[in-house]
Amino acid sequence: MVQTYGVAPENATEPGVQAEGEEATALLGGNRDTSVKRTQEKRDGHATMYSCISNLSNTIIGSGMLTFPLAMASAGIIPGMITCVFSGCVAAFGLYLLSLCATKTQHRRASFHAVAQLTFPKAAVFFDAAIAIKCFGVSISYLIIVKGLMPNVVASLYHDLTSPTTNPPAWALDGGNWISMFMVILIPLCFLRHLDSLRHTSYIALFSVAYLVVIVITCYFWPIKNMPVPGEIRLIHFTPGFISSFPVQVFAFTCAQNLFPIYNEVKSNTQERMNTVIGGSIGTATLTYEVIAVFGYLTFGSKVGPNIIAMYPSTSLFIAIGQLAIVIMVLFSYPLQVHPCRNCLDKVFQPHHVQAVTPVAVASAIDEQHEEAEEDDEEVGIEDEHGHHTEMSKLKHTVLTAAIIASGFTTAYFVDDLQLVLSFVGSTGSTTISFILPGLFYWKMTRNDPTAKKSLNMAALSLAIYGAFIFVFCLGFNIYKVVHPDADSGVE
Repeated sequence: MVQTYGVAPENATEPGVQAEGEEATALLGGNRDTSVKRTQEKRDGHATMYSCISNLSNTIIGSGMLTFPLAMASAGIIPGMITCVFSGCVAAFGLYLLSLCATKTQHRRASFHAVAQLTFPKAAVFFDAAIAIKCFGVSISYLIIVKGLMPNVVASLYHDLTSPTTNPPAWALDGGNWISMFMVILIPLCFLRHLDSLRHTSYIALFSVAYLVVIVITCYFWPIKNMPVPGEIRLIHFTPGFISSFPVQVFAFTCAQNLFPIYNEVKSNTQERMNTVIGGSIGTATLTYEVIAVFGYLTFGSKVGPNIIAMYPSTSLFIAIGQLAIVIMVLFSYPLQVHPCRNCLDKVFQPHHVQAVTPVAVASAIDEQHEEAEEDDEEVGIEDEHGHHTEMSKLKHTVLTAAIIASGFTTAYFVDDLQLVLSFVGSTGSTTISFILPGLFYWKMTRNDPTAKKSLNMAALSLAIYGAFIFVFCLGFNIYKVVHPDADSGVE
């Protein structure tokens, strides 16, 4: 029964006499009367379902979607569609496990660090460091992509809007100048504290994705001038290129780094609503990938290239705007990588947080019901884990954000190709946060829990094993490409 303030409970002791059960509480949280339950409500989130689905979808859908027609050409239409759906389902299962793990953490303070403290506390800092490196590498790749695309976009738009015989000014063909100008837009976005604040840029990015989908469908039914002759189209046709294209489909659904911030910010973060967010974002990405892959492959057949938008002649304004849409999409995906990178670095530079969780707190978070655990959080006084209650200081927030932006911009400005390094970081990092950690976290949390489903526990362990296999496979494949850079992995 919930007690009200000002009313003494029936089992109250005499003044000055401390009950036996309160002694441990005094050691943890001071001499407070814990027999009286607090009636104030926990702070609720402010993000809508639509904004959460948009942010998570924008995190998922990136430049990797441009390679899906080539991935379909490496196996045929039927296997290509099946592997795309399979990759989306596996990614969704990993997100589902992370959402279950988030319920064991403090109220709206979920993070990889918080979950790691309940499962593998000594490795929590290393997990955060790996995730930070992965997100930092992806953010650099976005800037490099924009740097490489903008000169072509400018040339196409210039020729379409003026005269085909005239060339744009030299400064407009320098990709470094463009990312320098774009940083004026990106820097304020990167300094925003909450993921929900990026919802408007995610809407714009998803509109850009929709425009690309329109291009692919339109050019199939109504081909534009100077379209290349399509190659052979097959329902089932595995080629050596399938080995290199399958990991692309697997990593195209990576978004686990932003699941916990969404869990912390969404209104009424029940499991049902989180399932809707996960299903909506993964479903949107899967449908987008399938449409682009199928219609792109049907348009060009076996002659399709690694960048579907580059296959269309840029002699029409319709295609040129589509190329600009890709730049906008990649551009507004950049802050979505800086946000988790900053949160993880915050924990890396505070290693004492690993010692912040006491055995009492761990037992309370795992063994008790979620409502009771929420009440105990304020008593134990565990430090905040990327939640809404106690955020990092303004100075630290500013320093970390500035360091990420400055180092990333400098690298992207002076380096034109980081494909080799990013392929190693992306394949290993994406596998770790999407499959290995979600599987291990949930397996460790529930392996001794009699109320947990054994089948789900074993499925979580299987996901971790699957992630380890993909990790080893991709690492070996990248090493093979370094040793044999001229190896043929094409579709033909």
